[in-house]
Amino acid sequence: MSKYSVLWDYVQKNGNPSFKLTFEEIQSIAGIPIDHSFLKYKKELTDYGYEVGKISMKEQTVVFHKIEQEDNL
Repeated sequence: MSKYSVLWDYVQKNGNPSFKLTFEEIQSIAGIPIDHSFLKYKKELTDYGYEVGKISMKEQTVVFHKIEQEDNL
């Protein structure tokens, strides 16, 4: 189980195509502060149908994007 599993579950359940969370909101959801290891762990999010977009250190925000599934007919 990843240290960010709770956050990934939250992102998946959100369901929006794209949304932004502050570092403070992420800490509140995940129960841990966001740190440099987030860059490594963010790859796990694709298993939940999302990806991490822009990480703004200035604004202290992270943008999440839903991964578009291609229809293979």
